[in-house]
Amino acid sequence: MSDKSKKALLPAGLRDVLSPDAAFEAAVVEKTVSVFAANGFDRVKPPLIEFEDSLLSGSGAATAKQTFRLMDPVSHQMMGLRPDLTVQVGRIATTRLANLPRPLRLSYAGQVLRVKGSQLRPERQYGQVGAELIGAQSAEGDAEVILMAAEALSDLGVEGLSIDLGLPTLVMAIKEGLSLSADDESRLDLALERKDVAEVAAVGGDAAPVLVQLIEACGSVEHALAPLRKLEVSPKARTEIDSLLAVIDIIRQAAPDLSITIDPVERRGYEYHTGVTFTFFALGVRGELGRGGRYRAGADGKEPATGVSLFTDSILRALPAPQQPDRIFLPLGTSVEAARALRNDGWVTVAALSADEEEARARDQKCTHIFKDGSPRPLGS
Repeated sequence: MSDKSKKALLPAGLRDVLSPDAAFEAAVVEKTVSVFAANGFDRVKPPLIEFEDSLLSGSGAATAKQTFRLMDPVSHQMMGLRPDLTVQVGRIATTRLANLPRPLRLSYAGQVLRVKGSQLRPERQYGQVGAELIGAQSAEGDAEVILMAAEALSDLGVEGLSIDLGLPTLVMAIKEGLSLSADDESRLDLALERKDVAEVAAVGGDAAPVLVQLIEACGSVEHALAPLRKLEVSPKARTEIDSLLAVIDIIRQAAPDLSITIDPVERRGYEYHTGVTFTFFALGVRGELGRGGRYRAGADGKEPATGVSLFTDSILRALPAPQQPDRIFLPLGTSVEAARALRNDGWVTVAALSADEEEARARDQKCTHIFKDGSPRPLGS
């Protein structure tokens, strides 16, 4: 391997984003943030790195295993590179913006870095664009964030959009009071994750029939609603189910064409969530387009919140390749006024740096036209 090829190598899960993808990603980010802004969400910008104690406090503890750490040579304290922006926005809301009226609507965009990728998301660095509704705990708040994210994805041109709703707190409510050994509880959690009905029935104890019914309720919203409404559970679990049903009612009224599925036993990746969760997918696209849900913000976990994070790498896979703008080559001596007029008309202008072989240099610069005699002309004409 040559020295040049060695220098081009990057760690697993990291990559260079080249033209035109880098510009396309930036445009997707700005268009998404503009939808959030139009819905009243003010943009904030947390730092890339901060003290470990604050980054991993509260709900941030769930991201500890995915956090790169290093020693700050200035303060001599441990710092962490953010694996997720949600926790940082929660910190901002509950400290810097603690005295502002609630609910507080904040949006953000930036890169995150994780220790490991997953099977569906091998990337370790990727872009997040998100929004947090802080200080509200209601079906209306959950639905607002979900519908806004769906609007942003639809406006970008994502087709075959669907949303999978979950309720990770429901299983915990149903399991309350069960006298299971640590081994049986681990077996039960794994069986629920795999949706292994036989194993759930074997180790679920008194809750087994209800948990089996929950697994059987997974699927389209049309399939799941009736079983969820009829489920005989404790008052606490019924409150959880009713909150999910209320969110579904609002979404179906506001966006009747949005495809909805329900998975009431899914908990992976929702370790710090305290209510309804959701994941966006697009037909034929690898990985999640985004995810979110209800949680409690801040180091003390006292503020109710609902947030969503959209993943730019997945979104780009769901969109057609970007159209290349028309590029025009400007021969040496083209006036500043003429160049500005062309850019105002939508052209990308590429200025000559010498007078030799203008057409050959125009082709090298990926130009489709050349400016001659005061007007654009296709190359070769």
